[in-house]
Amino acid sequence: MVRHLLYSILAAVFVSGALVASGHAQEAAGSSSVRVDEPLHFTYLGAAGWRISDGNVVVLIDPWPSRLKYGGGGHPDDDRPDFARTDAAWSDTTLIDSVIDEADFILVHHGHFDHLGDVPYIARKTGAKVIGTETTMMILRAYGIPDEQLYAVGGGEDYQFEGFSVRVVPGIHSALGEKHYHDSRRYDRTTQLEAPLRIEQFIEGGSLSFLARFDRHEVLTMGSMNFIEREFEGLEPDILLAGINGSRLGLYDFDRRLLESTGFPPFVIPTHWDNFRLPYGFSQQPNIERNLIPFIETVGTLSPGTTVITPIHLEPFIVR
Repeated sequence: MVRHLLYSILAAVFVSGALVASGHAQEAAGSSSVRVDEPLHFTYLGAAGWRISDGNVVVLIDPWPSRLKYGGGGHPDDDRPDFARTDAAWSDTTLIDSVIDEADFILVHHGHFDHLGDVPYIARKTGAKVIGTETTMMILRAYGIPDEQLYAVGGGEDYQFEGFSVRVVPGIHSALGEKHYHDSRRYDRTTQLEAPLRIEQFIEGGSLSFLARFDRHEVLTMGSMNFIEREFEGLEPDILLAGINGSRLGLYDFDRRLLESTGFPPFVIPTHWDNFRLPYGFSQQPNIERNLIPFIETVGTLSPGTTVITPIHLEPFIVR
């Protein structure tokens, strides 16, 4: 019933190129600038998490299916355990196994728990190559992930792999706490960490974006509701995963600057818009009304040629 309610709400915001994801693979009919012979398969994992595949390579972005109830912001009907930030980090491995079966690469935007918390288990399970900051690498080393899987980056790297390349884009974290958030802490080779870490030990450690290049598509990812404008200029992805949670409203002219600096992409897919402390299947109506609907309407005004695809948790869709 909750999911049907969500469909109804999303259907109501079918405006200016918006497409509603369905329970079946869905095509985003598209711009003439996008070649149609290599579709990308997307699945939204919640928060900033994604599974993307072109049939040859499987890329995970900030996968965190566990969606633990921690730090407040839960729901009275959620009877799962409450975690404090001082508690040891925990992953719901049964749920992860039901959602993720393979991965070639994992891209991690920064080291916070809702981005990195499930990556140690997933990296060990899949053997995927993990690309992220040195802080991210040190956390993964603490969990025994071998060095041959780990690629520490700082921003500016542009790496070619078999069938896939990725440009690492310097980033900046969301302006949390009414713009008071700033965390300069970093882990490096001298840092002593012992797993399991406490949730609070999953520090940001610097933030990144990624330009992930598949055979026919370039996907620019965001892991927060912030970006460095000059770093996005000239990238011109055809697909933008746009961070749109409420903290973006504390930034100057965020939506316009984001669309302009990325060249008004043919496809925009909102990310990190949900309440990620709720389990899959719980209603996201407040975040839909607060985050998704206004953003879709704004894109329709600023970039009427852009197709906005509204994702639903675990519902696959295709961009051709």
